[in-house]
Amino acid sequence: MKKYREKICEYLLIWLVGGCLYYTFEVVFRGFSHWSMFVLGGICMCFCAWQGSVREWRDPMWMQMLRCMVFITSCEFITGIIVNKWMGWHVWDYTGMPLQLFGQICVPFMLLFSALSAVGIYLGGMILWRIFGEKKPHFFLI
Repeated sequence: MKKYREKICEYLLIWLVGGCLYYTFEVVFRGFSHWSMFVLGGICMCFCAWQGSVREWRDPMWMQMLRCMVFITSCEFITGIIVNKWMGWHVWDYTGMPLQLFGQICVPFMLLFSALSAVGIYLGGMILWRIFGEKKPHFFLI
């Protein structure tokens, strides 16, 4: 039971850090954000940390970034359909961007999320190791 509670605490902290960082990132670069982006940023950071931990940090960074990019883009699409299309909150609209799908995802932001995932992978791994004593992550490019 203790291990289960520890994992909840680990990923709750990672979720909070990811949410704060992504929300701040949006405010700095867009001038505003939305609470749903805090939630989504936290979920994505949890995945970035989890996927590395599950694979015991054996995969090269490019492979982890690719995995995270697919996850983040999928989450962005699902969130976009819910908050922008169904609920009509108009949090973002990529209609004018190249290679977009329903205005919810596009290749330029997919590449940006890939770069941001490197930060999430690194920070998530360091939080798990430094604060919670999990296995020390090893990051390598190839």
